Amino acid sequence: MANAQLDEISVLVVADEEGFRDRTERFLREMGLAVFTANHGAAGLEIVADGAIDILLLDLKIPGIDGLEVLSRVKASHPHILVIVTTGAATVETAIEAMKRGAHDVMPEPVDPDRLRLVCTQAAEMVQQRRKSEHLAAENRRTLRDLNMEKSRMAAVVDSLPNGVLVTNADGEVVLMNAALRRHLNLEESLTAGVGEKVCDVIADKGLCTLVMEISTGRYVDYDDIPTYEFNLQEDAFLMARGRPVLGENRECLGAVTNIVDVTAIRVLDRLKSEFVAKVSHELRSPLSTIHEQLALVLSDVVDQVSESDAHLLARAKEKTKGLISLIGDLLDISRIEAGAVSQEIKPIQLEALLGNIVEFMQARAQAKDQTLTLHTPDTPLPQIKADPLALESIFGNLIANAINYTQAGGRIQVTVAISAVNLCVTVTDNGFGMEARHLEKIFERFYRVKTDKTRFITGTGLGLPIVKGLVDSLGGHVSVESVADEGSSFTVLLPVAQ
Repeated sequence: MANAQLDEISVLVVADEEGFRDRTERFLREMGLAVFTANHGAAGLEIVADGAIDILLLDLKIPGIDGLEVLSRVKASHPHILVIVTTGAATVETAIEAMKRGAHDVMPEPVDPDRLRLVCTQAAEMVQQRRKSEHLAAENRRTLRDLNMEKSRMAAVVDSLPNGVLVTNADGEVVLMNAALRRHLNLEESLTAGVGEKVCDVIADKGLCTLVMEISTGRYVDYDDIPTYEFNLQEDAFLMARGRPVLGENRECLGAVTNIVDVTAIRVLDRLKSEFVAKVSHELRSPLSTIHEQLALVLSDVVDQVSESDAHLLARAKEKTKGLISLIGDLLDISRIEAGAVSQEIKPIQLEALLGNIVEFMQARAQAKDQTLTLHTPDTPLPQIKADPLALESIFGNLIANAINYTQAGGRIQVTVAISAVNLCVTVTDNGFGMEARHLEKIFERFYRVKTDKTRFITGTGLGLPIVKGLVDSLGGHVSVESVADEGSSFTVLLPVAQ
């Protein structure tokens, strides 16, 4: 054993013979040990009580307190001290008695230096091993204490969150539910209730259970394709769930964390806003329609009796009232979509016939701008789709009207219908003004309009495309757009085929 390992180890030599003490002290110091000496038992016990002694080299024949008694007292008060007994009258009985009282080893006198070196080295190694074990045990206790403290801290943080938190493992079993989640879902307040059970045995809402199970078991491994889920367990109380997978080092799914948010206030606000918009729109529609009709009547009656500037003012007023009436109509449509009061009259529809009627109706507007508006359908009959015909008319009427408005005079608008295994695909393509890529993510937002030098004079409400998206979503479809500035745009609507 290297001296560096023995430096911190102290040895107490208790013997009445001064020569033996001196020889042994020099010998042990040469081994790199710290050495203390005492010439009788009482002095040895005082040193043991005052200092940090690791090894006791004890002569049984010492004055005062008997060596075996010293051994017993040392082992009683300091059981970690390794006691090596030396005796000039070594007998089997003496050795047995010493070992019974806790002696580490017994050596006869005169002590052989090689034997002493071996025994002390072994004892020192045992001391070092004990110290390492104690150090590791202390580190483990400290680590466990820190982990418990961190666990308690995290539990307190999670439990104090206003939003519900549900943690599940890869088998869909509940690992953690905080107080807010239990309150939102009307579960037991006990922190352990439900933990370890399948989430579907704990939560009553089947849609939420399905979402949590799909995320927990690896159905979703990317944040981008995980849907939110909104539900209500009681009237006028709305909750929204967002979930994320817990991924391992190799992107394996280890479970899920689901956040439950109370969105009741938002939904109530949305409802109040929709009710306000609907009420105001209804209140304004009738007087504006009356004003518009009266302006039209005045213009037709006095067109030859007023100056050109007055006639222009009346025509502008008529045009503005028409725009306001259109805006009110769009706001009412948005309100109905938000309230879910769309697609009420669901029935089988032959899409080519409906599109043919819309294109025929819009031909007059296209021809007024010397534009070409065409419809292309497959040679074979299209399968039926189940939808509200008024919703479809609004969707494709808005898309074709937009194409006419945002295409220059003499341009081309083409409506194309295609069929896949599960969807009907309708594409409205034009070679008009088009849009830059930065606008494409925003054009389905309310009141968003693309304004350039070529389009800034085009009137509109900015609600046509949001209405289209809302209606398509309500029919279980999808709408997308591709566009290049100064080259044209292409809007594609996918509608599920009736099964």
